[in-house]
Parts: sequence; structure tokens; C-alpha cells
Amino acid sequence: MNAPQPPELIGQSRAFLDALAHASNAAALDRPLLIIGERGSGKELIAARIHFLSPRWEGPLVKVNCAAMNEELLESELFGHEAGSFTGASKKHLGRFERAEGGTLFLDEIPSASLRVQEKLLRVIEYGEYERVGGEKILNADVRIVAAANVDLRARARSGTFRADLLDRLAFDVIAAPPLRERREDIPQLVGHFAARIAGEMDEPYDGFTAEAMARLAAHDWPGNVRELKNAAERSFYRWRANDQTGPVDEIIIDPFPDLIGQAELHEAHENRAQEAERQTLAYAASPAAKAPATAPVNLREHLDMIEKQIVTAALARNGDNQKRAAKALSLSYDQIRGIVRKYGIGKG
Repeated sequence: MNAPQPPELIGQSRAFLDALAHASNAAALDRPLLIIGERGSGKELIAARIHFLSPRWEGPLVKVNCAAMNEELLESELFGHEAGSFTGASKKHLGRFERAEGGTLFLDEIPSASLRVQEKLLRVIEYGEYERVGGEKILNADVRIVAAANVDLRARARSGTFRADLLDRLAFDVIAAPPLRERREDIPQLVGHFAARIAGEMDEPYDGFTAEAMARLAAHDWPGNVRELKNAAERSFYRWRANDQTGPVDEIIIDPFPDLIGQAELHEAHENRAQEAERQTLAYAASPAAKAPATAPVNLREHLDMIEKQIVTAALARNGDNQKRAAKALSLSYDQIRGIVRKYGIGKG
């Protein structure tokens, strides 16, 4: 049986490597740790790395999202409960501390824990003791606690919503997970990793992203950090292939439902643009140039180009500038409509 390995953490930026080095150094000491960082920045992966590089690596790594449970449920999940301790407690329940015995307990979103739960956590850290809900027996915990937060716990402690003494115990050392905007040079490697993985799931070839598409990814601020980037990379590849496109991905879809934002206003604007394009087409069709007799000189190429441009402009306006939908409405291929857009400099191009 192979020994468990630390999770793969991808990136070569200085900010990222510094965070990994900090976590690796802290892993060796059997003390509580606090990981801070924005949502999606990889706090859980850093916690797993700490566990697998620690002397407890052969023990269990148990994770709890404190924000996902109310006070009573979180207390029961952490410390367990005895049969009959509350309505519905038909049998004894082993808590996460018991299941993490000899290993590491990762407390994600620790600021969401109530003050009562915080007090019980403090007792475990200080004395290694706790009781199940509804129980009287003192249980000993051989567990290392690693907690994570995406808010300023010092401000919470000053306001009284987080116990200052618990913060003191948790913050033996504090590791900062850098946001993605501070490690933009890691974006191409991360995108390649996520997109290649979903390509394997879809049994499709992965040909990378165009330079323009990668530049758009690198320029985004990514408030959801690596988690948001992962979704965008996978979504963009999946949609590209689902639309029968081949070669490097050239269309980035960061927001999967833009039509839901200001939909009425966008629809009205698109309708106005389409109507104006149609008005111009009709006006040209009624013009002397369009009605000139067959014997008069006519520049057929210019005449057809103007009509082609106006028809495509109207189709794009009706489809929210989405070139794939406009192409489908006109029975064109995606490559054909992109060629027309570039030819006439329509919209964004």
C-alpha cells in the first residue's frame, strides 16, 4: 500500500512558493495553526499539505465546514453526542474529534462557530479534554487543530464576536494563502491543468488556449481566486468542444449566465440596434443606387458587402453579440461569422 501523499499544489510564483515554504516549516511542529485567505485561494489544500508533512501524516485528516451548520449541529458534529441527549438522538454519535484521533482536524470558516462552540474548542486546545453533548465522561483528544478564515479575526476579537483567547491559541503561526491576482504568472499553468483534466473526462484532445484567450484570463481580477479560475477554464473548454470547435480554445466564459444581469435593459438595447440595422438595410434597398436600371453602372461588390454587413450586425444585436448564436441564426459556421466580423470591424471583432 502506497503512503498518502500531500495534495498537488500548482504554481511557481514567488508569493505561492513562499506560502508553501511557510506551511511546510510549520507542519513539523505539533501546534495549532491558522490559515487566512480569500475564498477559493486554496486554504484547504494548504491544510492538507500541513497534515501530510507533519508527524501525524499516517493519522486521519478530518475536515469540518463550520459555516455549513448551526450551533447545535456543529457542536454535535465536533464533540459527538450521547443517545437521548436531544430529540432525535437515538444512539451515540462519534464526533469529528474522535474520528480525527491521532491526526489533524481542519476547521474551515472558523469565524462562523458560535461563542459556545469556541469556548469548548479552547478547552480542547488548552487541556486536550472535551465531553460529548449530553455526556458526563471526560474524553481526551490527541488531535492537531488547523483552522481557516477569510475575514479579519483580530477585528472580530475586538468586536467580541470571536474569542480573543481562542485566537491567541490558534495563531501559534498564521499562514497566508495568496490571492490569485498576486500570482498571475501561475494562471497559464493552472488553466492548462484544469482544462487538460476535463478534456480527459470528455475524452477530447486538449490543444491549449490561444494567446488572446490566455491574455483575457490573466487580465481578470478573479475575486473567487483559483476556484473561480478552475470553473472558467473547465467551462470554456467544455463549451468550445460542445460547439464543435477544434484547436486551441479562443472563447473565454467567466460568467455562465450574463443574460440574467439586466436582461430587460440588454434586450431592449439589442432590439434597438437590430431595428436600426434593419432600417438602414431597407433605406438602402429603396435608394436610387439600389433601384438603378440594369443598364446603369452598379458596384455589385459594394452593394452586397453593405447588405452582408447590415444583416450580420442585426443578427449579432438580436443575439447579444454572441457570435455562435448569430451564426446559427444565419445558417453560418462560427468561422464564417468571425471572418465577416473581422472583415467589416463589426462590434468588438
